[in-house]
Amino acid sequence: QVQLVESGGGLVQAGGSLRLSCAASGRTFSSYAMGWFRQAPGKEREIVAAISWSGGSTHYADSVKGRFTISRDNDKKTVYLQMNSLEPRDTAVYYCATTEYRGFTPYVYEYDYWGQGTQVTVSS
Repeated sequence: QVQLVESGGGLVQAGGSLRLSCAASGRTFSSYAMGWFRQAPGKEREIVAAISWSGGSTHYADSVKGRFTISRDNDKKTVYLQMNSLEPRDTAVYYCATTEYRGFTPYVYEYDYWGQGTQVTVSS
């Protein structure tokens, strides 16, 4: 069974930084693409960033381009999301997820396993 465990969320002031981590088990981590998503109260879950199986290709939502960086360490079976220049609009529960595809995909429905989420709150 695949398990994904996020960590690193918290409360930060606008302009600050956080680094989220997602540790995976139960699947050959290095064979599959990974994604970070977020969901704010009353809103749909949306893609933040995605990364291919090798880390060679990445995708970012327009709202985070230039501020967030997704990366992965296949030896540690961990995917990261470095978030800089955080803004109040970034406040949400952040989830990592894995897909059966090797190339990244931005579509929520193409991810089959999800973590429990970690809260990120950015104060103004």
